[in-house]
Amino acid sequence: MGLITGVCTFLYHLPQIYKWLLKPYYITSFFMTVAFLVVRKVPGLCEHLATQREDGNSCDFDWRELEILMFLSAIVMMKNRRAITLEQHIGNLFLFSKVANVILFFRLDIRLGILYLALCVAFVMTCKPPLYMGPEYIKYFSDKTIDEELQRDSRVTWIVEFYANWSSECQSFAPVFADLSLKYNCAGLRFGKVDIGRYGEVSERYKVSTSPLAKQLPSLLLFQGGRELMRRPMVDNKGRAVSWTFNEENIIREFNLNELFQKSKKLNKSRSLKGEEQNGFQPEEGADELPEDTDAPQQPTESKKDQ
Repeated sequence: MGLITGVCTFLYHLPQIYKWLLKPYYITSFFMTVAFLVVRKVPGLCEHLATQREDGNSCDFDWRELEILMFLSAIVMMKNRRAITLEQHIGNLFLFSKVANVILFFRLDIRLGILYLALCVAFVMTCKPPLYMGPEYIKYFSDKTIDEELQRDSRVTWIVEFYANWSSECQSFAPVFADLSLKYNCAGLRFGKVDIGRYGEVSERYKVSTSPLAKQLPSLLLFQGGRELMRRPMVDNKGRAVSWTFNEENIIREFNLNELFQKSKKLNKSRSLKGEEQNGFQPEEGADELPEDTDAPQQPTESKKDQ
């Protein structure tokens, strides 16, 4: 069942995969993933490799290599059960494939293992996953602006993501959070982000740990008038995050986004009427009703990334 789901997901997102393959990170990861398969199967190379097969065929996998590959498949399927986006599915496949390749190359020839491990280290240091640069209605805070913005208007509700650029979980969650901002952003419900990997004081002030062991990245905090109302994931007494899945359905349900969005329309209405009064306009009969397009998110002017 898991295999069928994976195949269906792959076919559905096939157009996006073509776009990803044009990026250096995914191209390099793909070739590093299939490196052992190429070395073991390509004629002219495989004849010079050692093998433990009884028939002496060095161009085919032996039983131990098959065990390692099957174990890799099981791990990838288990990890992908909690994956949210296609990027996470592909990222898990690339990650554990590289780990398996390191083991297979060291088992085959220690020189090949050292070479492949050096390539992996160079890849990690020089090639970073592409950041999400799609449409979003999100304000990016710094350590000097976050407190002022959250306390500026007590009627505005803020949902703020505390993230770090080096965290793969944060990178995978970025398109999900951006999509939520496109659907729900308005005058009374705003979305923000702050890089606590860059601003350590903000991390300490709002008690969001950047330690990989704490597993608190990303963290979503709900603010009203500068006061924190709730956060996900929750943190236990030992400072570790309680397991929670960052998908769109859970966020909408836990943060009551539909209800918050309906309430925020009243703030939109009051602001528009106030602006008309200041400009000398008198509301006409029936003007107390909102236009049909008020349900659409209002694009903020501060949507540029503060980097």
